[in-house]
Amino acid sequence: MTDFASPDVLADGRLAAELATAAGRLLLDVSAELADASPRERGAEGDRRAHDLLAERLAQARPADSLLSEEGADGTGRLSADRVWIVDPLDGTREFGEPGRTDWAVHVALWQSGELVAGAVALPAQDRTFSTTEPVALPPADGLLRLVVSRSRPPALVTRLAQRLGAQLVPLGSAGAKAMTVLQGRSDAYVHAGGMYEWDSAAPVAVARACGLHTSRIDGSPLVYNAADPYLPDLVICRPELASVLLTAIADVSG
Repeated sequence: MTDFASPDVLADGRLAAELATAAGRLLLDVSAELADASPRERGAEGDRRAHDLLAERLAQARPADSLLSEEGADGTGRLSADRVWIVDPLDGTREFGEPGRTDWAVHVALWQSGELVAGAVALPAQDRTFSTTEPVALPPADGLLRLVVSRSRPPALVTRLAQRLGAQLVPLGSAGAKAMTVLQGRSDAYVHAGGMYEWDSAAPVAVARACGLHTSRIDGSPLVYNAADPYLPDLVICRPELASVLLTAIADVSG
């Protein structure tokens, strides 16, 4: 179990938050600079420039560490490394390309010796960064079960799950933005089964764990990072008191 309050972990968590926030500010500048460009062009430029910033800053601050980025080449050297930064420079490229949307994010997480030990999720258009260094208290549940789900590709399993539990579906973009709605009190759980990669979930999972949320695969097994194949297709992030009910219902609707 990670001690998110230990000095070394705090230092890495602060770095994650600083980098995610800096990349977020850069993305806001890119959005303004390319306001007249197509959504595809704006998203591609945002991906590239945010990746370059994170890669350069990490090389300066933690030169001995490895990097796994959605926008970078995946070298096999990380598999033998003790410390690997897992980043998504722009999570929710589609939403970033659409004027006025705030459900896109920057993910920065650190995997060390088998565990996620630090992380940050920046929501630049909401002017907020969640990190493992500053855990937030969960707002009280209001009685209505809300499941946040992909706005463009809602998994059929989650639709069946909502019907089974009488839950309301809350559609949003970025995985990071969706996960953080649980901490914001805007949803109770994020359940995904439509395919994703380590960089999509590492930072949200690290932050969620630091704040006391339940995190797992949809079958209840642990989420494992820095694997040879970074494909990690499903996850559950939820209020801890809902974990047993959700996992049981997921198993029922999966059959």
